[in-house]
Amino acid sequence: MEHYQLLNIVHAALAILLTLGLIAHIVMLWKAWRRADAAVLQQKLRRTRLMSLPLLAVLALLLPLSGWWLAHLAGFPLGQLWLLASSILFLILVPLGLLLGGRLRAWQGLGETPAPASLPRFALVYAGLILLILIAIMGLMGAKPV
Repeated sequence: MEHYQLLNIVHAALAILLTLGLIAHIVMLWKAWRRADAAVLQQKLRRTRLMSLPLLAVLALLLPLSGWWLAHLAGFPLGQLWLLASSILFLILVPLGLLLGGRLRAWQGLGETPAPASLPRFALVYAGLILLILIAIMGLMGAKPV
């Protein structure tokens, strides 16, 4: 198999895994919060923060690297609008991910104490914005010139 095709498949798989992983964690934490079982919620928050968030961060950091490599192999100049816009969106994605990690850490730090309504709401807003930006970046990548 040609290197470009293999890299393209790996890049697409990374994007799909990242998006599906984010959606799964949003749903998982929302359901645990709605059940109001503090022990289950703390277990899911701990697992999300210690295992899933670092793994999703690695996937997210590999996406621009493999994307820029793909653009280089295809001969696209890195100054094209769709590449620059996706890079700017990625730069917005990074602080949102850090903010989400901070909200989850604060939520986990409460322990058995019920969380104020704003804490899960902000975590959900940050996760929703991350998901929206990921979809926008994928849209830009799909709309690239052929």
